[in-house]
Amino acid sequence: MVFSSVIFLFRFFPLFFVCYYAAPKRMKNFILFLGSLFFYAWGEPVYVLLMLFSTMVDYTHGRMLERFRGRKAARAILLSSVLINLSVLCFFKYVDFLIGTINSLTGSSLPQMGLPLPIGISFYTFQTMSYTIDVYRGEAKVQKNLLDFGVYVTMFPQLIAGPIVKYREVEERLHDRQVSLQAISAGLKRFCVGMAKKVLLANQMGELWVLVSGMDSSRISLATAWMGVAAFAFQIYFDFSGYSDMAIGLGEMLGFHFPENFNYPYISASVTEFWRRWHISLGSWFREYVYIPLGGNRKGLPRQLCNILIVWMLTGIWHGAGWNFLLWGLWFALALMLEKLFLGRLLAWLPKAVGIVYTLLVVLVGWVLFAIETLSGIAGYLGAMAGATGVVLDRQALYLGRQFFVLFLFSLVASVPFPHMFSRALEKSKTGIGIALYRFGEKLIPAALLLVSIAGIVEASYNPFLYFRF
Repeated sequence: MVFSSVIFLFRFFPLFFVCYYAAPKRMKNFILFLGSLFFYAWGEPVYVLLMLFSTMVDYTHGRMLERFRGRKAARAILLSSVLINLSVLCFFKYVDFLIGTINSLTGSSLPQMGLPLPIGISFYTFQTMSYTIDVYRGEAKVQKNLLDFGVYVTMFPQLIAGPIVKYREVEERLHDRQVSLQAISAGLKRFCVGMAKKVLLANQMGELWVLVSGMDSSRISLATAWMGVAAFAFQIYFDFSGYSDMAIGLGEMLGFHFPENFNYPYISASVTEFWRRWHISLGSWFREYVYIPLGGNRKGLPRQLCNILIVWMLTGIWHGAGWNFLLWGLWFALALMLEKLFLGRLLAWLPKAVGIVYTLLVVLVGWVLFAIETLSGIAGYLGAMAGATGVVLDRQALYLGRQFFVLFLFSLVASVPFPHMFSRALEKSKTGIGIALYRFGEKLIPAALLLVSIAGIVEASYNPFLYFRF
């Protein structure tokens, strides 16, 4: 079940929230737990058992860590938790890829498992691992209530696509939270904005990318190739940030405050800044649980560069079992290492516009590596972007430019902070006109976005969600 679907908006959403708000305080976690299980089981009726298994594994390990705190056994318990979680994740996500690789390298014909990837397994596995690690470190209290811990793992707003929420970020609200009308209103507005990003921008840009990426890359013009990858860049941003907005909004309506996951990444003046603004919760997870334990930047530049390489190899394969994802991780590792060596200082000295253009070029090349699964396809598309076809501009590019010009314009405006800054200026305005415009806009715009988005959902035949496969 996805948020941008008729069944969620008109069946699950109203029924669940009526039950949730009507329930007494002591029953809200029970309602949320059952609702989350139903939400997940709608698309994964079998793999809900796998999620419950992960829940029990880390709940049990957390209790054991508390019991053996300060003893040598605690380290073994933590290692057990990490190994079980990673083993489950690797089995479902990478076993077929490894078998296929072995078959291609050795010429053997080992049978593949053919198991579908459980939705959201990468997200909830990282969440439960962060809990046991934090309990071991003494940074989080052990959760003795199994229901409360189950709510943390299975909470449907951020279950299948994040943001990745650390246990200590919601620990207090698991058993003591208040839901006010103001929070419900703010959550609904955030949800409507996220829905519009997903339906009105991401889906439309996705159709353009599907069209261009399906063409013969040896025949498309340079302009068409760049237009296509720009469309994918907008698609993946509005797809994922829109879903994160919807998750954060739903969390507000439930009484939780989830961390922000995006902060206008396409205005970044360096790749380092880009990854501080893109998928913030994942970057934070790898920094806190991999990069810093490896030594971070505390043991000299060579060690720091090695740590960056390890982290980004892991980040690449976290996104999927494919050589293109590993190549994508290595591409950004190279860019980040160059910035640590000298490029970062040079970008800081140059005008910010230069840094933004440089970062966009690196990121767009990265999105080609991310979106195209075969190495030959990647090479062909990058060649078209470099002008290998010998055609800079053709009728096809002009036609697509005219067809999608308005969509690109709206996407560009929505991907920079100016609309938010304008809204904040109106909110703080001391003039009657400014205050009136703000109050009118905050009520009318979200409602209008929701209505138009619903119309788009009903009529659309193209409504993918990219991060389901991760």
